[in-house]
Amino acid sequence: MNWDLIAAHWLLFAHGVALSLALTAGTAVLGLLMSVPLAFARHSTRRLCSQPVAAFTFVVRGTPCLVQLYLVYYGLSQFEAVRNSWLWPWLTNASFCALLTFAINTTAYTTEILSGALARLPPGEIEAGQSFGMSRWTLVRRIQVPAMLRRALPQYANEIIMLLHMTSLAGLVTLLDITGAARFINAEFYLAFEPFITAGALYLAITLVLVRCFGAAENRWLAHLRPRHSPIQMRS
Repeated sequence: MNWDLIAAHWLLFAHGVALSLALTAGTAVLGLLMSVPLAFARHSTRRLCSQPVAAFTFVVRGTPCLVQLYLVYYGLSQFEAVRNSWLWPWLTNASFCALLTFAINTTAYTTEILSGALARLPPGEIEAGQSFGMSRWTLVRRIQVPAMLRRALPQYANEIIMLLHMTSLAGLVTLLDITGAARFINAEFYLAFEPFITAGALYLAITLVLVRCFGAAENRWLAHLRPRHSPIQMRS
């Protein structure tokens, strides 16, 4: 084991951590913003709204993210219309392609998570809002969206952790994320274990922080949904 070489390249791993966190945060924000309206469309009783969203989530969830990344980064450049469009300068940027691909991927999964949470909302909460004379938009903004996000929190935490791990694919399109840094040291110095053990430890540390953060969020916003025990049950 040659840990001195890993210590000498700590800046490379620090850059990788920063890039992985930036990709995770940017993708999560974009994915959540796109997922909320899509979740309502997916939950709609109108087939014209729900079916296209269902087809989108099925296709994205049914294909590997690596294939999607290759299609965006290498595949779109095959079309002359794309090369002549205003999108071309963006599509030649590996960071943009990775961000776009991961955002599309997580949007599909988050849409299904939020749609499921929307379906589990108690009808009483909606009826209570209607009894106060809330309009449809006010009902969505003040009751449905907050309640949906709270109930989806445990599943969404898993999606964010999976998203962090998904960013390890960014190294395959020339980006130096955590895995990219490990692959660089592996290729340059023929070290097999040290760089990837370091990368694994960094992912574990970030995952631990995310688990703690989402655990604190669940304790704050989901405390009222926990089962309550009566004093008689507690004594028994």
